[in-house]
Amino acid sequence: MSRGSVTVRAARWSATHPWRAIGLWLILVAVAVGLSVMVPKQTTKAADTWVGQSGQAAELIHQAGLDGKPSETVLVTDPDGPLNRAEATTALAQLKQKMTALDPVAGVGEPVWAENGKAALLPIELKGSADDAADNVEKLVAATADVQKGHQSLTIQQTGAASLDAGIWKQVGNDLAKAEKLSLPITFALMLLVFGALIAAGIPVLLAFSAVGAALGFYAPLSYLFPDGGSVANVVLLIGMAVGVDYSLFYLKREREERRRGHGTVDAVEIAAATSGHSVVVSGLAVIVSMAGLYVAQDPVFSSMATATIVVVAVAVLGSLTVLPALLAKLGHRVDRPRVPLIWRLNRRIGPGGISRRLVAPVLRFPKLALLISAVAVVALAVPALGMKTDPGGLNTLPSSIPEVKTMQQLQANFPSEGMAYDVVAKGDATVPALEQLQRSAVASKQFVVPPGQAVRTAGDTSVLTLVSVLPDTSDDAKVALNQLRNELVPAAFAEVPGATWAVGGETASGVDYGQNQRDKLPYVIAFVLGLTLLMMLFTFRSPAIALVTTLLNLASVAVCFGALSLVFQHTWAEGLLDFTSPGFVISWIPLFLFVILIGLSMDYHVFVLGRIREAVQDGLAPAEAVRRGITESAGVVTSAAAVMVSVFALFATLGMIEMKQMGIGLAVAVLVDATLVRIVMLPAILVLLGRRAWWPNKLPEATRTEERELVAV
Repeated sequence: MSRGSVTVRAARWSATHPWRAIGLWLILVAVAVGLSVMVPKQTTKAADTWVGQSGQAAELIHQAGLDGKPSETVLVTDPDGPLNRAEATTALAQLKQKMTALDPVAGVGEPVWAENGKAALLPIELKGSADDAADNVEKLVAATADVQKGHQSLTIQQTGAASLDAGIWKQVGNDLAKAEKLSLPITFALMLLVFGALIAAGIPVLLAFSAVGAALGFYAPLSYLFPDGGSVANVVLLIGMAVGVDYSLFYLKREREERRRGHGTVDAVEIAAATSGHSVVVSGLAVIVSMAGLYVAQDPVFSSMATATIVVVAVAVLGSLTVLPALLAKLGHRVDRPRVPLIWRLNRRIGPGGISRRLVAPVLRFPKLALLISAVAVVALAVPALGMKTDPGGLNTLPSSIPEVKTMQQLQANFPSEGMAYDVVAKGDATVPALEQLQRSAVASKQFVVPPGQAVRTAGDTSVLTLVSVLPDTSDDAKVALNQLRNELVPAAFAEVPGATWAVGGETASGVDYGQNQRDKLPYVIAFVLGLTLLMMLFTFRSPAIALVTTLLNLASVAVCFGALSLVFQHTWAEGLLDFTSPGFVISWIPLFLFVILIGLSMDYHVFVLGRIREAVQDGLAPAEAVRRGITESAGVVTSAAAVMVSVFALFATLGMIEMKQMGIGLAVAVLVDATLVRIVMLPAILVLLGRRAWWPNKLPEATRTEERELVAV
């Protein structure tokens, strides 16, 4: 990288005008925080996720104006046994009186008593749309809580689409707060171990945290184009802390290294900008390109994640190239103060690359054996991925710690008609008799029941029949019921109705179709991400071999990630360790998302390592000796960067939502293996075996005999 490059010019200006650079960064963060306060973040609507046959059903229902009114249900049970009917009647009467008086409530039905005598429910119909219900549900929850206070011997709880969503969002908020609370001290402690000085340890953490805050603020107006699907804040924290700390770490480590070699502060900053700064830009672009692959899926949830991640990576790169050089120039040697004596002396005694030099020596001496052993280990870890099962999940994958989830499970257990609903919508002539025939055959199969009320709803030439599965809310049973409807019962009912259009929808059908749509898009996402990252590496290093090796190693890390997900979440052995109930599958959107994000993160320190090796090659070292020096000088930084990533990702394995657990475990295991077996064993072994061919068609300086002898002595 030329000393006159953009990264160097930006670093030079920041280093010579530190207060201006720091002030501009503070203004940037302040503006972003202001945006997050002033601009309300937009969230996805139900119609945004309509896909497949269930999407067709939802569209037909909406066009006909047959959308069901939003509703909530209050469940009354007795924790000690059969329900006391007299006391329950009093409580239900009070509930009805309070609910009727609320403005968002359109009407309150009559109490319904369970046949088993253990529960009663009160149905409540709300005004407006589902979005209006989401805004007003807290008023109903408060009324339910008031009645509960007066009847301590009963359990009175509310559930429904709106309150369930509110409970999930509350859990997500608690998870995010927990992750924020733990990630900062853990990351700071790791940085303290790396640098042995408080200021040097604090700078990467501070910059990463400010990048996260700024990114969330800048995403607020962008949410009008890419609404939040529910995971943006978690993903921004997850990725922002990881890459933000890593980029600062790469830069700061190189600047300190150059100062130890005798360079002045500004010169050291410029050298760091020309080397590590360049690697940061390439790494950031690699993550951005990878995340852009999520747009190919044409899914609003993925698009929101991609947008937010691109923003936080861009902000982190900008900070490392501007405010970081300014801070380093202003602090100078004071960046290594105050020192933690024991850690500082230990780091000085080990020296840069002290441990990695010993680790890489046998790899360089026996590259074939090292490659064979490491490849066998990676394959062994990846093999379980061949049996990975995916499913969109549902009520059974939500944490039972969410009160509304537990209430919904109790509601479905006591009232079979409140279980998994399937909407069969038909458009055309003579569809009502066909739907009535379908109702009879579905009930006769003993797999479905009809909820109370009008069985078939009609508007114009469109009719809807709602059926409820009596099977428990598990993924396999949901698929069985859906397949039976779509492939047997509904086609048979409409076999003699010419010109009729029908579709089976409902929440379960939507989940199944959504998962299938993601699986259909996966090949296009893979092709997009791998193709563009391969071209990036080809352009950056001008070597087809380097580009191809990078792609293969990235795929190895992804395979390890999928293997870990299968081992942990499709079995029960880890339930006690991670506090979850195994669903027997991986949530369907997780593999696609982790594939994209892992390709980007793997490039993070891969580019840094290859950059150091290329520097050595360009200095005239033999390829094998260049590998030794490049790995030795970069392994400590890579290990530190990986430790930060693993610790942040592992935090997500402790959160309540199983999606966050799967994301955290998959990323933590993959990064751990990637930073050890893949980048410190497999990569150098491959480069040594390839020799000068690895850098073809680049013209390399002739290696000296002295350097060749040094390699033999390793």
